[in-house]
Amino acid sequence: MNDTTDGKKPLGLRGSGSRPGNVKQSFSHGRTKNVVVETKRKRVVAKPGAQTAQGGAGGAAVKGDPSKRPAGISEAELERRMKALAMARSREAEETAKREAEEQARAEERERRRAEIEAKEREDREREEALKAKAEEEERKKREAEEEKRRANAPAATTSKPSAEAVADASAGGPRPAGTARKPDRDRGDTRGDKTKTAKPGKSDDSRRSGKLTLNQALSGNEGGRQRSMAQMRRKQERARQKAMGGPVQREKVVRDVQLPEAITVGELANRMAERVADVVKSLMNMGIMATQNQSIDADTAELVIDEFGHRVQRVSDADVEQVIEQTEDKAEDLLDRAPIITVMGHVDHGKTSLLDAIRKAKVVSGEAGGITQHIGAYQVQDSSTGKMLTFLDTPGHAAFTSMRARGAQVTDIVVLVVAADDAVMPQTIEAIDHAKAAGVPMIVAINKVDKHEANPGKVRTSLLQHEVIVEKMSGDVQDVEVSATTGKGLDELLEAIALQSEVLELKANPNRSAQAAVIEAQLDVGRGPVATVLVQNGTLRRGDIFVVGEQWGKVRALINDKGERVEEAGPSVPVEVLGLDGTPGAGDVLNVVSTEAQAREIAEYRANAAKEKRAAAGAATSLEQLMAKAKADENVSELPIVMKADVQGSAEAIVQALEKVGNDEVRVRVLHYGVGAITESDVGLAEASKAPVLGFNVRANAPARQSAHQKGVEIRYYSVIYDLVDDIKAAASGLLSDEVREHFIGYAEIREVFKVSNVGNVAGCLVTEGVARRSAGVRLLRDNVVIHEGTLKTLQRFKDQVNEVQSGTECGMAFERYEDVKVGDVIEIFERETVKRSL
Repeated sequence: MNDTTDGKKPLGLRGSGSRPGNVKQSFSHGRTKNVVVETKRKRVVAKPGAQTAQGGAGGAAVKGDPSKRPAGISEAELERRMKALAMARSREAEETAKREAEEQARAEERERRRAEIEAKEREDREREEALKAKAEEEERKKREAEEEKRRANAPAATTSKPSAEAVADASAGGPRPAGTARKPDRDRGDTRGDKTKTAKPGKSDDSRRSGKLTLNQALSGNEGGRQRSMAQMRRKQERARQKAMGGPVQREKVVRDVQLPEAITVGELANRMAERVADVVKSLMNMGIMATQNQSIDADTAELVIDEFGHRVQRVSDADVEQVIEQTEDKAEDLLDRAPIITVMGHVDHGKTSLLDAIRKAKVVSGEAGGITQHIGAYQVQDSSTGKMLTFLDTPGHAAFTSMRARGAQVTDIVVLVVAADDAVMPQTIEAIDHAKAAGVPMIVAINKVDKHEANPGKVRTSLLQHEVIVEKMSGDVQDVEVSATTGKGLDELLEAIALQSEVLELKANPNRSAQAAVIEAQLDVGRGPVATVLVQNGTLRRGDIFVVGEQWGKVRALINDKGERVEEAGPSVPVEVLGLDGTPGAGDVLNVVSTEAQAREIAEYRANAAKEKRAAAGAATSLEQLMAKAKADENVSELPIVMKADVQGSAEAIVQALEKVGNDEVRVRVLHYGVGAITESDVGLAEASKAPVLGFNVRANAPARQSAHQKGVEIRYYSVIYDLVDDIKAAASGLLSDEVREHFIGYAEIREVFKVSNVGNVAGCLVTEGVARRSAGVRLLRDNVVIHEGTLKTLQRFKDQVNEVQSGTECGMAFERYEDVKVGDVIEIFERETVKRSL
């Protein structure tokens, strides 16, 4: 059936470029159908020049003739289009010129590089030819010299030389004999003419398509191997294109900045340089270092490898994580006045806390165990006369709290040295003076207890002269005030002296910056967790700030002032308690506020690892000899192991320092573990394993720890005064000391005659010249004042009677136990031994 007979027009576009045709379609059951198909010719685009010429004429015609202008386009729109078309054509011409200039520059650069490479190769070739010619010349001269020598030594061999030379020439390819025919090339074994240019198996003409997997290849299984990726095919085409253009096939080297830590693995180094691991390993092998990709190399070796590959080295250190907390200098216009920090120091029981209570109108001393301060306290007081705030630090005066006094002197502005008028300058007073001088802070001397009848302030001033502290009443520059914490006398003068000294110092700080504070004390509270008492030195600490302090970090959950009130922020010179730490920091650590939690965690981890490595390095012996020497030295040393827990970090450190001083060359105290918080079951387990007692200072054991200690038989002792703790440890350590043996000389006897008695042996007839001779005492036999025997007496006789004691000036007979070598003139020394208990 034909569609034309139905009156339907054929599908397609009628035009000058179409060519109609008939296609016969066959179907099942012998059915067929003729379809009229029209094909269009390919459109031919004219050249830009010709089109421009025609376009110009046509454009003018269109522009001039409105009837030929496209519908809906005004004359202005047509003009804008023509201008845009002209600009596009001009821009295309400029880009074409620019591209041609770049191509020409690249061609010139390639020619220059090719010329340089050829010149270099020519120089190398000429150098090699010169060296080869020189070597051939030397070889020829050497051969001629050997020939002359052989000719001189064997003149008779000259007759046979021509035949030998002929044979040599024949073998070397010289003139052939007349009867020898030249062998044609096809008969020789040379197959150079038989080489056929055959393509390699994997290099067919269709290599460009070899990387693509077809359906037939997948079903037949012939191409089951690994195929090339599209990226590899693109790289191959790019190399082929560059090679065809005459350019360099190798891509340009990318020089990178490689960050180099103190130690790095070979694989990581290759990754940072973007080089192959095999190339890096090969470079190390050339240096004589056999390392795999998982082994670490030091920074110096890695730097040599980086330089060899042409990259730039950028040294970094693990300590660079702390650069985020580097402090910058504050501008003068940003600094504001701040409250002075006053540290009260002095000997124990000189009235430091009582004096501070009188200033604060509080009763802190009544809450201290034993009436002595065992913690460092921070308080803020407002001066009633001036209205300014004063920050006080109260330090303990006991000998064990040296570290607390040193911390107080390091963070303070003014030191108030409290000396009792009824006492004098004591050891801790001298130590407080040394701390103040080392910190370089001014000092104010407060002579306390002047209300007592036996008070003598003049004696205190005179004794201070021995330590180069000259007060104002003795024409010095150190202020001194006579005060009484009981009656309140001189307190106003003391505050006035402090205010005057603070004005001289001109104390300033910048509150509008990230806070920096010093940890005064730290403890582990049961309900609140780790708590740190900090003194803000610069900036403002706010609730929600993220900070790092020592090996710990945290986020400020709450700020509590010295009155127990919650505050939102704490400015410079304000002491506060900080909640929100992840662990108990060390007293004296510096608190720094950082921007993100990740930075704080990273800095804390770095500090913890550094401290761990430092402790491991300090505890490890540097050599086997030192290890053996230490083991030999500790062989005769008895140790008293203890486990100690305290309420605050400062007290724990002070107790450990005091206990480390207990002992001598024979016995010492070894602190297995110390910390803050309650005594736990793990502490009891450690004590049981080491057979050590557990000491609790102002803390108690929890219920599981008490039950475990009762079952395991571990002793737990509680203390609230440091005196009692140190004294008990000294007594326990003294029990480990061996008893001291003392000798008392009780007499001397001179041998006048030696008698030989049967069943007894030699008996010395002696005269007791000094003291008394006892049978139960020990004796030494001296010959020419040299001890030749020490032992006991077997018998002591006076005439025929056995006696226990012979007085001076009396003759007697003595026989030694298992020793008979006695002579006339020897001296017998009689002594007794006494055992004395030792103590530390």
